[in-house]
Amino acid sequence: MIAFENAAYSYGGGELLGDVSLRLSPGSFHFLTGPSGSGKSTFLKLAYAELKPTAGRVTLFDRDVTELSRDDVARARRRIGIVHQDCKFLDHLTLAANMALPFTVSDRESAPQDLEDLLAWVGLKHLSGSLPPQLSGGERQRAALARAVIVDPDVILADEPTGNVDWEMSLRILTLLVELNRMGKTILVATHDLNLIRQAKAQIQARVLRISKHRIQLAGADL
Repeated sequence: MIAFENAAYSYGGGELLGDVSLRLSPGSFHFLTGPSGSGKSTFLKLAYAELKPTAGRVTLFDRDVTELSRDDVARARRRIGIVHQDCKFLDHLTLAANMALPFTVSDRESAPQDLEDLLAWVGLKHLSGSLPPQLSGGERQRAALARAVIVDPDVILADEPTGNVDWEMSLRILTLLVELNRMGKTILVATHDLNLIRQAKAQIQARVLRISKHRIQLAGADL
């Protein structure tokens, strides 16, 4: 689905990531960990073609990202749900209206019942008419996850989805991610929370990757 072949990314003359070879197989669950500034967000941007590798190769659904046109990238991203760390919404639109926005760039037609079901799934149906500034941090994170999956993508890429919430809310978000994986979705979560990773590994088979010295390594059994 998404594959890295000896991929590297350099910025300002320095290498941020190098010699990355990895394949996100259908239905797999990956965690990506590493210290702040190590390149986790950069890796995710390479995975959805926001950035292109400066060396090596990255493919999205068997197509080299360097050969994709702007329209090709847009079509590929319809199969990828992205949960950004900063959870940006349009503050003048209700939560329900924000959730429906992805339909404007997809080939699918919006169905109100689907939207209601999705908001109920993340426990936010009662807040469908609220504006984003009225939501708590945990509610915004769950809304971001709902927005990422509303067009039924094949892959979910989440950048620190539990970074600004308490442990109870972190577990609720993890439960939603695990449910998506059991539905056949490919999941990649960038996180620094090792307790969250341990909790996930007790429930599902998850591969843990660690960025160290600009390289991505398979983490050991200590996690």
